[in-house]
Amino acid sequence: MKRLDVYKTVLDQGIVPLAYLSDPDKACKVIDAIYAGGLRSFEFTNRGVGAHKVFDVLAEHCRANYTDLALGIGSVVDTGTAALYISLGADFIVSPMLVEALAPLCNRRKVGWMPGCFTPAEIGRAEELGAEIVKLFPGDAVAPGFIKSVLAPSPRTQIMVTGGVKPEQENLRRWFGEGAVAVGMGSALLRKDLLSAGDYAGIKVLAAEALQLVQEVR
Repeated sequence: MKRLDVYKTVLDQGIVPLAYLSDPDKACKVIDAIYAGGLRSFEFTNRGVGAHKVFDVLAEHCRANYTDLALGIGSVVDTGTAALYISLGADFIVSPMLVEALAPLCNRRKVGWMPGCFTPAEIGRAEELGAEIVKLFPGDAVAPGFIKSVLAPSPRTQIMVTGGVKPEQENLRRWFGEGAVAVGMGSALLRKDLLSAGDYAGIKVLAAEALQLVQEVR
């Protein structure tokens, strides 16, 4: 998927589900479930030994079945890892902190890049490097009103909050009410109990409910 299409998907839906899954078959079934629930993006987090092998299978599955789904890779902290996943078909790169070396790589390859930031200075620097959407992380450590304060002098800044985001109206109302353009949602959406039980129908329902909640509070 082209970089501009990735950004449009994230901005249109306002939610990016994310998880690390060690089993390729389970990862593909999770994609099936969230897609059936209406979501059109997924951030596979690079958190386990051999994670790239799982991603390779997942990317092939998406290319064969879900060409309109933006498949990204998260928890990327160096250019070598980013280049590996780009070669495997990653549509976007997400990092937990601002790693400046990722900017020229992603820009050169026309791949979406969403760097993790926590201060106005980091957000400003990320934008100077070309980031269209910055990831505010960890969200659960951010004081109420932070996003609104950042946007006051920088209204064109686009913030995606990750960390502490839940598929609950009050929680989502806080982030979008302050001006976030999207949220990254991990374990609260792709719950361990559902994954352990192989309850993909439950994941589908929760994905649809989360998407509906986002649409309601925006």
